[in-house]
Amino acid sequence: MERHFDEELKELHKEILKMGALAQESIYKSIEALKNRDKAGAQEVIDTDTRIDELELLIDEQCIDLIARYQPVAFDLRFITTGMKLNAELERIADLAVDICQRVLELVDKPLLKPLIDIPKLSTIAQKMVHDSIDSFIKKDMDLAKKVVLSDSEADQLRNLVQEELVNDYMARDTSTATRAVPLFLIARHLERICDHATNIAEDVIYMVEGKVVKHHHQDLE
Repeated sequence: MERHFDEELKELHKEILKMGALAQESIYKSIEALKNRDKAGAQEVIDTDTRIDELELLIDEQCIDLIARYQPVAFDLRFITTGMKLNAELERIADLAVDICQRVLELVDKPLLKPLIDIPKLSTIAQKMVHDSIDSFIKKDMDLAKKVVLSDSEADQLRNLVQEELVNDYMARDTSTATRAVPLFLIARHLERICDHATNIAEDVIYMVEGKVVKHHHQDLE
């Protein structure tokens, strides 16, 4: 029975990695669609979301089935429950990539309000945080998970910078810019939320490895 359990854990691991790869691809493609004003690319991300939703349900079923049939304890139980949490966080990350693409479709036929500088920077931070959070899960790497958690403040600062510029330098001076500024404002918010979900994953990895709850206690990691 133990051999079957180990094999099914490996299969679960593989499915979670697939989910992670799809979520990361969605973020990358959403920002490429923004930079290239690519309507077809944005629509592709939106259309792919159904596949990600289906995989989320499959992984949840696998996790529940493993708990019901094998009644795991200690690390194995934490691994499975962490897998369920990762699954939900990754699905939400993919949803946020869809949200970005919906904003891209609002912008694609309008003149660009300003050069895209800080939003791609924020996207780079978000993509790295998601990649590293998944990597910390794969490798059970506490140090990498802590690094992700502590990176979240940088994302918050950059989001604030983008939003303050759009409000103060554009919308406050000329309300007619709102139709082009608001989608960019929201894209910055969506990217920052992606960083929050990556942080949640890293927090769950820390709990999985150490059994230590760090949510709301990030000062303990410094």
